[in-house]
Amino acid sequence: MIFGDIFFDLSVRNVRLNFLRSLLAAIGIVIGVVAITSIGIMGANMTLSITAELSESGNVIMISPDSGGGGGGMMGGGGSDDEDEYIDKTQLRKIEQVAAIGDNLVVPLYTTSENIEVGGEEGRATIYGIDMTLVPDLVDIEEGSMPLSTSGVLVGSSLAERYDLVVGSRIKIGDEDVEDDDDVPQFTVRVTGILEEKGMSSDLSTDNAIIMDEDLYTAHLGSEYEYDQVNIIAGDIYDIEELEDDLDYALNYREDEVRIQDSVSMIDTISETVGTMTSFMSAIGAISLLVAAVSIFNVMMMSVTERIKEIGILRSIGTRRSEIRKMSLYESLILGVVGAGIGAVASFIGGYILTYGMIGTTDYFFTFSSLMYVPLGIVICVLSGVYPAYRASCLDPIEALRSE
Repeated sequence: MIFGDIFFDLSVRNVRLNFLRSLLAAIGIVIGVVAITSIGIMGANMTLSITAELSESGNVIMISPDSGGGGGGMMGGGGSDDEDEYIDKTQLRKIEQVAAIGDNLVVPLYTTSENIEVGGEEGRATIYGIDMTLVPDLVDIEEGSMPLSTSGVLVGSSLAERYDLVVGSRIKIGDEDVEDDDDVPQFTVRVTGILEEKGMSSDLSTDNAIIMDEDLYTAHLGSEYEYDQVNIIAGDIYDIEELEDDLDYALNYREDEVRIQDSVSMIDTISETVGTMTSFMSAIGAISLLVAAVSIFNVMMMSVTERIKEIGILRSIGTRRSEIRKMSLYESLILGVVGAGIGAVASFIGGYILTYGMIGTTDYFFTFSSLMYVPLGIVICVLSGVYPAYRASCLDPIEALRSE
């Protein structure tokens, strides 16, 4: 047992004798632990949250125009014309022919971002144009109903909350003053339904969006059969790879006309990006922890230097080297436990608040990948005391007794 060990008692006494120095070292540990742990917890929660949300739409294949040319398809090929910034009717028919083999749902989408006005308050929102017969398979309505007229629309929960929208509210879309060909003449729609919160999604991000019938969309915002994206909801998730291969062959055989993605590739990309950001921020936090480790190392080296004669006496009365090492390691352990313990509590509270504030959920807070950062400070501090403890145990008893 540590408690009741005479060498632990000696270590506690040494910490008390140099209380201010030990306190400053412990504060350094607290700062370092809070920095790296809070960042690590937030990064882990962000990755887990995004992965979970995107995984819910894991059976969706997203097809978008490869306007940049090259590298968009899965099989490769030449390049596409820069003018092909949409999926046309011919390409849509090819997609439907491939998807017809199996219980798959094809969802052609028009989408844009446009100015909106609600009760004098101006803003901007994502707008989707969809065949309304497909909407019940894509989203759930929390309040209201499907549009019965061409001017009716559905709005996302976040957009409704931001502008205090209710069923029956009117939204002006477009620009009141049309100055050039890119401006959309203003038109008015009526809210018939408010959607349930969906969160991040790889197919439709509806929380801050307006969904309208494709005929209404093409009448004001786009051209008919110039789709911005086509989604395929696979009836069997195990058919996705085969579907992607068939789509790639049908559409990108001669040159890359479209990009074909699924949520798995998006999860990998986003996780890698979040991981890179987290690693960069953690590296900054690690500098603080490194400074704390150096501080512990310095405190322990000074402790050994100041107590050379005491160590010499202990060695001369038969104290083993392993016991001297143990005494020094106890000191670094005390500083580590106190500093890292306070830092862990502060990080736990701060990380929880930070995670909720930035991500909006703490569902993944109490996971191993999230809390694995908490004991890191204790480990660093104990390792910082290894060399001073080894040096103390290697002192020659006679030379130590001679020192002044």
